[in-house]
Amino acid sequence: MASQRPENPDPPGTILKILSYNVHSCIGTDRKLDPARIAQVIADLSPDIIGLQELDVGRSRTGGVDQAHIIASLLRMKYHFHAALHVTEERYGDAILTALPMKLIKSGMLPSSGEQRGALWVEITVGDTSLQVFNTHLGLRRSDRIQQAASLLSPAWLGHPAYDGTAKVLIGDLNSVGSSTAYKHFARRFHDAQKAAGATPKPTFPSRFPLMRLDHIFVSDHVEVVETQVPSTTLVRQASDHVPLLATVRL
Repeated sequence: MASQRPENPDPPGTILKILSYNVHSCIGTDRKLDPARIAQVIADLSPDIIGLQELDVGRSRTGGVDQAHIIASLLRMKYHFHAALHVTEERYGDAILTALPMKLIKSGMLPSSGEQRGALWVEITVGDTSLQVFNTHLGLRRSDRIQQAASLLSPAWLGHPAYDGTAKVLIGDLNSVGSSTAYKHFARRFHDAQKAAGATPKPTFPSRFPLMRLDHIFVSDHVEVVETQVPSTTLVRQASDHVPLLATVRL
């Protein structure tokens, strides 16, 4: 008697874990400076693609080290870093990390009247698929966030005509709750990963007692969200003033 072939419960596609994490210059809620602790939080979640915000590189306030390089080295990943703030040798900004093949497409500044903000765009190769990944940290001023969202959605970034119809992911601390204008701009064009997963969205800030959902992952139509997680372990609550947001997606 021929044996039955076991059914595959999952539809075809490549599964990826994508992380957004504001690391607060690797200074925890206990005021301890520890890039290795941030790397441990990330390693425990085993993401494939990571967007980090608030990294210090060569800044005297955090010992002059390159936090992006330290974290990427501990995770055995490659990275691209973009400095939104660059004063003499001191830099502060965002990074994308992955062990997958990655190519820098663009890094640049966003319109800012308050603290300068920027964005980073890379193309990551996943098997036969190219995924466009964007990472940003929007400003504290409402007017800045609205302008920055419009810039990111323009043909210069997410709306670039050469990448129309391709798989895209936007990672970032958007400093925007669901009722904000900036959030609504993104939600009109892309899918909020936490909502797309079908569960009740969870807040990400402040880490000790999360009340606000400031950190987001948005995906295009070509990316299916399987689930999202907002971990809240003792280590997570201590490592940064934000908790990470993890989305498991299928391409």
